[in-house]
Amino acid sequence: MRFTKREFAMMVLGIVVYIADVGADLWVAKNYFCEGQYLWCILTLATGLLSSTVVQFFSYTWFKEDNADSLRWIFLLHLVPGGIFTRYWFALKCCYQATCKKENILIDGPTSVIHKTAIDAMTDISMLRLFKAFLESTPQLILQIYILMTSDNSAFSQYVSIAMSFTSISCTTVDYQIALRKSLPDKNKFSVILSKIMYLLYKLFTLISWILSITLVTILSTKSSIILLGFLWFGGMCWVLKQHTAFCRSKAAEIIYRIIVGIILIFTFFNIKGQKTKIPLSVYYAARVFITLAILGACVFWKSLFNGKVVLSSVITAVITLVLGIIFLFVYYQFFHPRIYYTQDVVDGPGGERKETCRMMGFLMQ
Repeated sequence: MRFTKREFAMMVLGIVVYIADVGADLWVAKNYFCEGQYLWCILTLATGLLSSTVVQFFSYTWFKEDNADSLRWIFLLHLVPGGIFTRYWFALKCCYQATCKKENILIDGPTSVIHKTAIDAMTDISMLRLFKAFLESTPQLILQIYILMTSDNSAFSQYVSIAMSFTSISCTTVDYQIALRKSLPDKNKFSVILSKIMYLLYKLFTLISWILSITLVTILSTKSSIILLGFLWFGGMCWVLKQHTAFCRSKAAEIIYRIIVGIILIFTFFNIKGQKTKIPLSVYYAARVFITLAILGACVFWKSLFNGKVVLSSVITAVITLVLGIIFLFVYYQFFHPRIYYTQDVVDGPGGERKETCRMMGFLMQ
């Protein structure tokens, strides 16, 4: 297991994107407050507060499970909240030692320990960023696009917030998959850049289509939107409970984890137990296509409730991105999924000599 300079650079980029995304949300919230739009300001800040609370909770819980030193100071930093920045600080120091110290360049022997530590630090951060992406960035997208569609005026900060949210989600999903496959010896790696691009486009286009659809149904009827999201969350929770996940050591943390996974499943597909995904994936996106087309059809039927140009452009964009997303999904799994390029390593596989585990063993897989 080797932590490379490219991965170190990606981690630094991740910090920049994370800070920029948070800064954009605070900027647009400040503008809403100054304009007297207090409801939009509160909702914008509320999504950030929710995701921050969850991130701090799991970050501190993992520090406790890892028996970290100076746990009292770590607890205080998580109250600020500075949990993920604390993790970035420790990770950057460890990753710098793994990639830039000459005595740690070799990956065999004792020096491989520092690479393993760096990879574990990277995976923990990628998991926390995944929580933030689907608890904050995705709801922010729906909120900001809804505000743009229903108001006559728009501000530059709104477009920046939308762009940063899309950037954050895109970077996070790809970074998460790379970290997942890097940390688990029985998971094949992304072998070519094209496979990462295909994966990114599949996730991005399906998400754009779905976000536009949810926004349109919210404009059509807020109550219907809440019922739809609640129904989808309940369905996701049922599947999570059926899988009998065992990610957390405490019962309370496991309940929170399952709730979060249910929310993530509203927006995109993840395999919970690392089992074969063909049937669940097919069912998930078949349902997604059906619901999306039903929403778009309803919007066209009741188009008098919308601004004509807005609904037309939104429906066309949603249909195009949905088709592209499904195409890239098929192409990715048919030709670019990592299993195409690598065969199972007997020594490092589940039945081999290596018995190391990490949190990723119980987390969302693809």
